[in-house]
Amino acid sequence: MTLQLGAVYHGFRLTEEKQIEEIHSLARLFYHEKSGARLLYLQNEDDNKVFSITFRTPPADSTGVAHIVEHSVLCGSRKFNMKEPFVELIKGSLNTYLNAMTFPDKTMYPVASRNDKDFHNLMDVYLDAVFFPNIYQHPEILMQEGWHYELEDRNGELTYKGVVYNEMKGAFSTPEAVLDKEIMASLFPDTTYGFESGGDPDDIPDLTQEDFLEFHRKLYHPANSYLFLYGDVDILEKLAFIDEEYLSEFSRIPVESAISLQSLFSAKAEKTAEYPVSPNEQLQDKTFLSLNFLIGKATEPDKTLAFQALEHLLLRTPAAPLKKALIDAGIGKDVLSSFSESILQPTFSIIVNGSEVEHKARFEQVIEETLKKLVAGGIDKKLIEASINLLEFKLREADFGRSPKGLVYNIKCMNSWLYDESPFLQLEYEQALEKIKTALTGNYFEQLIQERLLDNQHKTVVILQPRQGLAEQKSAEIKKRLAEHKAKLSTGEVDRIIEQTRHLKERQETPDSPETLAAIPLLRLSDIDGKAEELILSEQNEQGVKVLFHPIATNQIAYMNLYFDAAGVPQPKLAYAYLLAEILGKVSTEQYEYTELANEININTGGISYDVLAYTENDNDDVYYPKFRIKSKALVKKLPRMLEIIGGITASSEFTDKKRLKELVQQVKAALAMFLLRNAQQVAAGRVLSYFSPSAKYNEAGLLTFYEFMVDLEKNFDGKFAELSANLQSVAKLVFNKSNLLVSVTVEQDNYSRFQQAFDQLLSRLGQEQVQPRPYDFAIAALNEGLMTSGKVQYVAKGANFRKLGYDYHGSLKVLETILRYDYLWNKIRVQGGAYGAFAQFRRNGNMVLGSYRDPNLGETLKVYNQTPQYLRSFDVSEREMTKYVIGTMSQLDTPLTPPMKGDVAAECYIRNITQAMIQQERDEILSTSKAGIQKLADLIDAAMKQNYLCVLGSEEKICANKDTFKQIKNIFE
Repeated sequence: MTLQLGAVYHGFRLTEEKQIEEIHSLARLFYHEKSGARLLYLQNEDDNKVFSITFRTPPADSTGVAHIVEHSVLCGSRKFNMKEPFVELIKGSLNTYLNAMTFPDKTMYPVASRNDKDFHNLMDVYLDAVFFPNIYQHPEILMQEGWHYELEDRNGELTYKGVVYNEMKGAFSTPEAVLDKEIMASLFPDTTYGFESGGDPDDIPDLTQEDFLEFHRKLYHPANSYLFLYGDVDILEKLAFIDEEYLSEFSRIPVESAISLQSLFSAKAEKTAEYPVSPNEQLQDKTFLSLNFLIGKATEPDKTLAFQALEHLLLRTPAAPLKKALIDAGIGKDVLSSFSESILQPTFSIIVNGSEVEHKARFEQVIEETLKKLVAGGIDKKLIEASINLLEFKLREADFGRSPKGLVYNIKCMNSWLYDESPFLQLEYEQALEKIKTALTGNYFEQLIQERLLDNQHKTVVILQPRQGLAEQKSAEIKKRLAEHKAKLSTGEVDRIIEQTRHLKERQETPDSPETLAAIPLLRLSDIDGKAEELILSEQNEQGVKVLFHPIATNQIAYMNLYFDAAGVPQPKLAYAYLLAEILGKVSTEQYEYTELANEININTGGISYDVLAYTENDNDDVYYPKFRIKSKALVKKLPRMLEIIGGITASSEFTDKKRLKELVQQVKAALAMFLLRNAQQVAAGRVLSYFSPSAKYNEAGLLTFYEFMVDLEKNFDGKFAELSANLQSVAKLVFNKSNLLVSVTVEQDNYSRFQQAFDQLLSRLGQEQVQPRPYDFAIAALNEGLMTSGKVQYVAKGANFRKLGYDYHGSLKVLETILRYDYLWNKIRVQGGAYGAFAQFRRNGNMVLGSYRDPNLGETLKVYNQTPQYLRSFDVSEREMTKYVIGTMSQLDTPLTPPMKGDVAAECYIRNITQAMIQQERDEILSTSKAGIQKLADLIDAAMKQNYLCVLGSEEKICANKDTFKQIKNIFE
């Protein structure tokens, strides 16, 4: 379609048009003359279309107003006058992405779909939500989504409740989140970035209804908006719709939302803060030290890209000289880094975990000396080549997993567009990349280090120390503050809070009428393809090894997974298999010292990763297939080199360097501690499944059980080194054998021969033994644990295996996941309970779990789970609502997959003996799910809940208050 530059189309003037080769798109920039809205369209053939509207929303405090408005505008609007149109959309849309996101200075509302009608519906609901929300008519929306005083009777305890309030309590349960907040406050004492846009739980209750509404009134105007369209869409049709239905109702006004620059420091600043640990938790080696820099502006595309490479080469690879220097100096257990590019003035942080306050001076000294040494002597060119190659590979691969490409490009373009520069700066990376590549022959990175780090006076040192009982102290202070506040209230004011609490609960518990719900546009089941997507798989045999070949267009990239049978690893050595997966590629081999090996990997591949997991038989949890998986990718022309490198790693990794192994053990343990807190719902769910499921027990051995193993190993490292070294060598020998191997290769048909020719580079290095499977005898028992942390919220999980209770898997269980997650559990646990979310999972092998996350409750949530059968027995919805649930389920099933993801899915189905016919049967069962079919599942849920397998990870205070719920209570951190 040809459009004329300067012409006006449905109120939008086309102001710029250019081809962006890097993302294979024609970019068109429009300006809506009446309202002042900006619009960028990236035209290409991608059928996964993306729309978003973004507002510049810099906060002036830490009440979380931007975040709370983001939640709240999705709670009903002019056209869609219901409580939760966002949730109704999820239930009944074929969306491939549906979310809203608050950043430090902007709020984004993105949606994606491959279905044209659905895409239009999503745009309509989101535009109505942001421009005409119900927040002005219903103060209960702020109460529910943000915060409110809760009081049910005059003698009751006054408390805080609210979704964002509890979400942020959960967010700040990790020391990294606390550190990040303190770093931003230290670097930006005078601008918006010094505030917490998500909201600090200490400040959220300061947000008033007036300030809440004023924030929306001021900033949610088209003149402060950035609209974005991506993919294969009829742009004129979309412009007409946006203009006629929305923007034509507004006139351009000046909006004060510009973000001011932080004045640069003349000297380094220092700050000390605290994070909570349990009263019995040790304090030794639990301090974080950070050196933080403000390093320029986001509108310098070459510097933004360069710092991604610089961060990697300094701190993110085993060959990283700054990381190595800090570890060698004994300053901490692990070295982390952070480069934040999505703000006006990007920041760069060097962080040491597992340290002590007294190491601060040495920490700064080592950083300065190492950087000066690198500038004076030059950075190893091979290290530079490795880091640039990895950066370039990721840019050209453009594989963002389950995130639509358009969404990622939208975020990238906002990194300059929001600051009144061209939105194309971060999309057109070729010129910046060529500039960075001068580092291969010149001193580009050395100059960058000198200018942006060594000569930079705008830097801060932030120390984050652990403090026992801090969470309990804060909790007591909040209780005291609320009690004092209640005592000052008049009888009328107390009654008003009681009435507001009652009215909010009544609103929450009253369902929208069928007529109201009908306003949400709905697709027909006939809009859905009844045929399941084919598993792309051709079974081959190469030199006696089974190869699963997935002929898919991959843009000259080869994706290869190696599945080594791990059943020969004896049960007592399972933890060493998990540890082996953590350290491979980070220890030396017979050919390369570990830093050299890291460079070889990054120069010749797009990455190699290792993990251990058990795949269950499709319908029998007692039958499972332990695999040691190596995932790798490289340009097709570099396949031989990648296979040679993997061959060397599997055949000759050395486990005798005591110093290196101790460093890795400390790093793995420190990283695991952070993972457990960040993924607490996964930990709780995995733990409860391990009480009754052998395969889940195997997989849980890589979570909390593995962490406990690593704690002991680190504590007793010297005494256990010989055993550690021998066991790693033994496990590697048992696993890496030709007889154990199944290969999965995803590449174009024409390039498969390149793999065949190179395969011997790996096979010649593998062992030839026939390894016999070892029996595993896990102690399966209902431990029903309360896993205590210093956090302030809970992750509550309850599960069972329904096949062992006599029930079969049926596709309607996937629909039940949708119903529970977005109706019953959403209303009971999120809306009424104040948790951030809840979920349900049902697997073919019979394992099921109900879970909540960032949940202020415990016993109440378990009660909700136990009452699920009653909800299902009385489940009564219209045919339209039932259709909505089915469509929403299909959207999850039909999420677009990248080429490597398609290969992974086909390989997993092969391993688990899931056939195309089974996949089609599940799809047919989902599409035919009825109200009666859902009601019949009540007995399955009832039987599962009566097994009473439960696990809660959460605050020590809440778990101890409910100690009778558990058989065991323990702190997960020592």
